[in-house]
Amino acid sequence: MTTPGASAAETALTLELEPADNERLANLCGQLDDHLRLIEKRLGISIAARGNLFSLEGEVDAVRAGRRVLRKLYRQAEREILTPALVNLQLQQAGLDEDESAAEVSIQTRRGMIRGRGPNQKRYLERIAANDVNFGVGPAGTGKTFLAVACAVDALEKDRVQRIVLVRPAVEAGERLGFLPGDLAQKVDPYLRPLYDALYEMLGFERAARLTERNVIEVAPLAYMRGRTLNDAFVILDEAQNTTPEQMKMFLTRIGFGSRAVITGDLTQIDLPPKVTSGLRQAVGLLREVEGVSQTFFDARDVVRHPIVRRIVEAYEAADIGGQDKP
Repeated sequence: MTTPGASAAETALTLELEPADNERLANLCGQLDDHLRLIEKRLGISIAARGNLFSLEGEVDAVRAGRRVLRKLYRQAEREILTPALVNLQLQQAGLDEDESAAEVSIQTRRGMIRGRGPNQKRYLERIAANDVNFGVGPAGTGKTFLAVACAVDALEKDRVQRIVLVRPAVEAGERLGFLPGDLAQKVDPYLRPLYDALYEMLGFERAARLTERNVIEVAPLAYMRGRTLNDAFVILDEAQNTTPEQMKMFLTRIGFGSRAVITGDLTQIDLPPKVTSGLRQAVGLLREVEGVSQTFFDARDVVRHPIVRRIVEAYEAADIGGQDKP
């Protein structure tokens, strides 16, 4: 309800959370109401709680966002212990959602439910399910690689593909591996660590290791994809901003029947020599209207890491340092 006499810019809302449950309410509010204070600080509103009744005051849009966050967190509080990180994630989503009733996109893995947070992540998941080739372009922390790995694991678990192939330019500009010590796996591993981390989180270390040993999960540097055709595979090319146009074309033409490809990268983090065009930048321009190819562009609003990461990305975007994400 809106308090009589409130200005057009300011409003007060009363929210009743049901069913009233003291444990869930304590979980929602956090120790010494830390979660409520976090919501207040991020949205610039004030929140007063009395039992399961919450009064919110502030700018209209911020108060409505606060109401959405409290409702979602209260539902979440029934099944898990809330943390400041989880509260921050809901706050991130509240700033983007336009429709409270929008369906939540989710992927069930053995380690739990993976959900799209915010419209861009949800669209990204929907497009990966619907298209053969998918580009996810944006800054670090927007979930583009993690969600791609989640989709790959989901496809493998449901027997939609027979294997997962994870690819990355092993050395930023030239893939010169010979000077590194060890065999191929040891040379490449450091560059593919983020992909491994996502796999371990979703499958568990032992199962991921077993699938890797059986070549159900294959990890390879981009240079070793030449001459291959990948059928019935879910292929992820990570750090694609560091491919040359020739490498990108080579990768895209490896895709066979029954396969799906996701290409991720950050066009503000290109490590190629100054006069070398990024294969990712060229591809998103050339393939914009190609049927079966989707493109999702992320920005600072989609960052789901610590709030300071979002503020750092916004500062760089404002200064236009590193170039634009969209060609």
